[in-house]
Amino acid sequence: MIELRAGHSSPSNGAGAGLDFDSVSFGPFSLRSRLLERNGAPVKLGSRAMDILRLLLSRAGEVVPKNEILRYAWAGLAVEEISLRVHVAELRKVLGDGKDGARYITNVPGRGYCFVAPVQRGERNAAPALGPQASEPATPRAALPHRLDRMIGRDDVLPELSERLLNDRFVTLRGPGGIGKTTVATAVAHDMWQTFEGQVHFLEFGALKDAALVASTVAAGLGLVVHHDDPSGSIINFLRGRRLLLILDSCEHVIDEVARLAEGIYREAPGVAILATSRESLLVEGEQIFELVPLPGPPQGARLSAGEVLDYPAAQLFMDRAAAAGHRGDITDEDAEVLAGICGKLDGIALAIELAAVRVGVYGLRQMAALLDSRLKLEWRGRRTAPPRQQTLGATLDWSFGLIGDSERTVFQRLAIFAGPFTLKAAMSVAVEEGAPGDPVIDALEQLVAKSLVSAQPDGASRRYRLLDATRAYAMQKLVDAGEADPIARRHTVYVQRTLEAGMAEQGGDQTSRLQERASLLADARAALEWSFANDDGAALRMPLAGSAARLFVELNLLNEARIWSGRALAMLDESNRGGRWELELQSALGHAFMFTERNSEQAEAALRRGLSIAEALDDHANAFRLLSRLNMFYRRTGDYKHLVPTALQAERVARQIGDTAGIAGSKALFGVSYHLAGDQVAAQAHLDDGMRDDGALRRTEPGHFAYSRTPQIPLSRVLWLRGFPDRALDCVRPLVGAAAPRDVVMHCIALCWSSSVFGWVGDWTSVETMTGRLAAHASMHGLAPYEAVASGLRAQIMIARGEEADGIDLLRSVLPRLHADRYELYASAFAADMSQGLAALGRYAEGLQILHETIARVEQGGGGFDMPELLRRRGELEARAGDLDAAEASFVASLALAEQQGALSWRLRTAMSLAALRRERGTKKPLDDLAATYARFTEGFATADLKSARLMLDQRSG
Repeated sequence: MIELRAGHSSPSNGAGAGLDFDSVSFGPFSLRSRLLERNGAPVKLGSRAMDILRLLLSRAGEVVPKNEILRYAWAGLAVEEISLRVHVAELRKVLGDGKDGARYITNVPGRGYCFVAPVQRGERNAAPALGPQASEPATPRAALPHRLDRMIGRDDVLPELSERLLNDRFVTLRGPGGIGKTTVATAVAHDMWQTFEGQVHFLEFGALKDAALVASTVAAGLGLVVHHDDPSGSIINFLRGRRLLLILDSCEHVIDEVARLAEGIYREAPGVAILATSRESLLVEGEQIFELVPLPGPPQGARLSAGEVLDYPAAQLFMDRAAAAGHRGDITDEDAEVLAGICGKLDGIALAIELAAVRVGVYGLRQMAALLDSRLKLEWRGRRTAPPRQQTLGATLDWSFGLIGDSERTVFQRLAIFAGPFTLKAAMSVAVEEGAPGDPVIDALEQLVAKSLVSAQPDGASRRYRLLDATRAYAMQKLVDAGEADPIARRHTVYVQRTLEAGMAEQGGDQTSRLQERASLLADARAALEWSFANDDGAALRMPLAGSAARLFVELNLLNEARIWSGRALAMLDESNRGGRWELELQSALGHAFMFTERNSEQAEAALRRGLSIAEALDDHANAFRLLSRLNMFYRRTGDYKHLVPTALQAERVARQIGDTAGIAGSKALFGVSYHLAGDQVAAQAHLDDGMRDDGALRRTEPGHFAYSRTPQIPLSRVLWLRGFPDRALDCVRPLVGAAAPRDVVMHCIALCWSSSVFGWVGDWTSVETMTGRLAAHASMHGLAPYEAVASGLRAQIMIARGEEADGIDLLRSVLPRLHADRYELYASAFAADMSQGLAALGRYAEGLQILHETIARVEQGGGGFDMPELLRRRGELEARAGDLDAAEASFVASLALAEQQGALSWRLRTAMSLAALRRERGTKKPLDDLAATYARFTEGFATADLKSARLMLDQRSG
């Protein structure tokens, strides 16, 4: 609403200057201060008429009493009401009120005048900004639903509800369907946006069918990626210590799951305020009920005047919506009783009032009342056995359905099949008969939007449509009654599948927009899957739908859903689909999902291998690369390093066949990582250096691209340290220390783990501690249990490095079994080596040696690895401490030879120091010669721990 402040003196005496006035526009007119213009040309208007206009504009949409207008425009003067009528007539004449359908000012007999035309607000005159601090505070973006420009009858609700939220933290806004709970919750979200510094999350459950997905929906709304069945713990961990407002809308059909999660958040996250909307209470600890009562309406049979009837919010809302829909008639005293009767029949339910009001322009007020009597049977409290939604709105929607034409009815009930917002193209796909023209459906949709049966919201240059939850339920019942539920569900499933399939194509363009478009189909994909697997009519669609949906689930990190639906579809695989593209998609998704949700199991490997064989048979190069990448990741995690280079070699060949720049860069990164872990640091550096040259192409890829997330910078840092370039290695990982987490949470965990290893190698344990803390928090937030175990292992490393051996060993005794159970061996060897070092410090050499023997055997079984020289050195250290000097020297010599073979100069330096100390102890001539030669090969990193220790040993010799 336009806000003006009235002065206390006559405009002729300067009262106009007492108004803090925005530039406003309506129709072809604009008004700034006291200058009225029509299409840019000044319009002459008398002083009194100008003041009346300004006052009515300041309260646009409200009835301004006549005595208030008189007091303002003729301050301090006694004038007759006829003077007001004269100046209003002048004003109407100047505005052209009533000509060509234009209407600006309405007279409400016995009450006053109302400015009814839409008003747009211009920029407020403000003092010049003095700097960044003078900028406007942030306002809600697309994260919140659209707020109504004007909400009637809830003026007292918003401040009271906001105060209750701040004081009680957990409030359920309760009331019958259609009463306006979501509207009020949306307004609260916008009002409290700045109070919570933009941390307001609005989560709608209306489209959710499966209550088991409540926690996943909340996690996704908070931006969490969770890879286990119940994300509740991760959600609560994320919310601890945070201050935000969480709005849970339309909870009644999933109330048990919402109640459990909301109670947990209330108990564990004291900084979080929760607003739930529901038709029933959640009945959990901390919940406070805020009953949203029907809009007050005029008493029946009281014979009130028009002005008195319009004092009631139900009547105000009715006339406001009628005017917005084009009704231009004034309400007379004779009409007042009719309007009061209509409000009584609509029972103060906002949606019912709006549905009725938009038809007044077509049928008139009295005809509307007759239609309510004859066509609409409101059973607000009649059938207690009916679904709650139908107890309050069924009859209203029945009446509304009866007022629209046959073509509109058909389109309306068919649109009920959509579980979420839909496009015009989507509407056409389910509503247009095969071979029939689409124009009638477009016309019908426009009418349904105009009549408030379908809502429309802007989506860039186009619009998206949706049916309100209650309206959709009503329309769905009509669809069932018409015998069309299964045929339309089949059309819907075909549309969803084809749209998802079209978005899977590997092609250029805006990949971000493509993913967003595919993600918008998530609710409908779930609904289509449910229908196709439950109905024989959908049998032929199951494989293509599950296959195309599986790709979407993986791209959105909904790995549990990917695993469930891929598994269900593969269990029903028949010969017609065996070996085809959809089995390929399903096996690929199943293997990937198993790897992160069900450990690194043999079933995961088998699914990935099967998918790869199909991709190769089909010459599907993009999927072959994707599957080889996933297999490579699998073997990295399991420690089967012997498989890394062969899979990377296959991936490189495929990438060159494809010829995609990002794919070739990705294959180089894959090759580099494989050589690094397998123990060839020279080849690793060469390939990673090549990959870095096209790193920009990799960073521009999105989840749908076959080479997504193959960035070489972090593995290159490890290779550089091993190759003898500690300073260059640190240059690669230092930017991560203060960097924000990217959206790919798994790749971020890998980056944190690998950069922590570099900081540990150079002896910067403070940075290791920082990165470990971030890793632990990130893994806990997203429910990535294996990475939580790695974070614990890194903490144990820090303890042992700082002389807290006993605590470090105790922690590792819990970490290592977890990693072995998950077949997550990538980090286990380093943790085992640190554990043996801690045991040696405590004099427990035999235990330490036993752990090293087992670890070395495990690494050898996997084909050896990059850290084998270090494991051999650690074994030699314990053998020397145990008194077996010959065995120790043999271990050191083997370590030196292997480090040289791998091109790992930094491992060689460590072993050269250990061997020099042993040979000096044994009285060998020139014990430091090998160390001096190794040290001389370094050109940088002299301030890092190992090089400083080597320099100290060499200086002692010369001293």
